[in-house]
Amino acid sequence: MKLIVGLGNPGPEYAFTPHNAGFLAIDRIAEDRGAMVVNRRSKALTGKAIIAGEECLLIKPETFMNLSGLAVAPLVKEYELDPAKDVIVLYDELAFPLGELRLRPNGSSNGHNGVKSITGTLGTEDWIRIRIGVGKPTLADGREIKAGGRDYLLTPMRKTELAVMDEVLDCAARAVEMVVGEGIAAAMNRFNQKDSCKS
Repeated sequence: MKLIVGLGNPGPEYAFTPHNAGFLAIDRIAEDRGAMVVNRRSKALTGKAIIAGEECLLIKPETFMNLSGLAVAPLVKEYELDPAKDVIVLYDELAFPLGELRLRPNGSSNGHNGVKSITGTLGTEDWIRIRIGVGKPTLADGREIKAGGRDYLLTPMRKTELAVMDEVLDCAARAVEMVVGEGIAAAMNRFNQKDSCKS
């Protein structure tokens, strides 16, 4: 069993905000697999799906972002999982422009409260993360547009941003499949390249 966790905030007002990129990714994976993420357990909505031949539990915590770990840790314990191999978390990353994806086997929270919560409740930074870029793209002259932190993250995306996000969600779903089927190293090699979601 693998846990595929998407981070976000419950409620329609947050549905299409940058901070809910993880929830959107879980929705896309579920849609691709004909799964329904509707069962309530461990403070989360869950649904089962077969990915790369392996049974996976798709998870959308209902605790709000800052307490995501309270939904994840009990499921890790229940299934007696090793976070380093069996937990894959998808979430938004301001440090990368919208349209980019980055995978890591572990790491610090980089100020992301959902990540802090999971690390705190699991007692380890060793769990697989797929970070979905939600930052503003650089201008033609290379200057960066400051995204504005919290307000930006909780503001619904525009049509043009949603179109880019749509492509990245397909990419994230492929990345999850590769992590499950071939391991994190192979998936990092494939997806941790600039414009990897465009090819």
